[in-house]
This record gives sequence, C-alpha cells and structure tokens, in this order.
Amino acid sequence: MKKYAEEYDVDPYLIVSIMKNESKFDPKAVSKKDAKGLMQIAPITGQWASEKLNIANYSEDMLFDPELNIRIGTWYLNVLKNEFGDNLEVIIAGYNAGNGNVKKWLNNPEYSADGKTLNHIPFSETRIYQKKVLRDYKIYKKIYQ
Repeated sequence: MKKYAEEYDVDPYLIVSIMKNESKFDPKAVSKKDAKGLMQIAPITGQWASEKLNIANYSEDMLFDPELNIRIGTWYLNVLKNEFGDNLEVIIAGYNAGNGNVKKWLNNPEYSADGKTLNHIPFSETRIYQKKVLRDYKIYKKIYQ
C-alpha cells in the first residue's frame, strides 16, 4: 500500500480508511453492485484502470488480488484528486458515488454554493459513507502519526 500511496500521491491513511469502510479489510468482499476486493473496485472502473495502467490479460477476478486492488483504488483516488483538488470531502464522495455524480452536484447550486465544495449530498449512502471515512481517517492520523 505504501508503494502506491507514494506513486499516486495519496495519503495512506485515506487508503486504509476507504478499505475499512468498503470491505472491512476483506480481500474477497463483493458488493451488491458487484464491486470487488479490499477497495471495492467496480467492474467498469477495473476495466478502465486496466487500460490506463497497461495491466496485461486483465480479468475481473484479478480485482480479488489485494495488491492490484489497492493499486487500482489508489490510482482512482489520484484521478479524483486531480479532478477535484485536495478537497478530501469531495474526493471521498466521488469514490463512493462516482466522479460524474459529484461533477453534477458541484454544478448544481442546490448542492454546492461555490462549485468546489458540497453543501449537500443527495445520496444518503454517500453522505453516511463520507462521514464514516472522514471519522476513520482522523482516527488513523491521530493514532499513527
């Protein structure tokens, strides 16, 4: 994990917080939406990442490999960071709801007053997820720094 945190410039405490909330650290976890592995990579994200990262002979089953799963999840966090800046709350919302949804919310004055921060997240699952990830992130930073 540390290797990919450095390679993709992502805080390792964020990676661990996402893993805890996505899979409870179960590398064999599968969600109702068919996301797989430690960081719960959706099939479409895995396919996209495999093309961008030149992963040879990619198949969805590879998402159960912890190293590859963490690599793809951390790469995607970097994509979100490049898109949304260092706004941790928006990055976390994007990881859960998808960057397309977050872009729509940021462009809607009902959800974002400034186009950069989210004043309201319309998906309750994403609101709850964001709070839990931020809580765990703060705890991990306090304990391990």
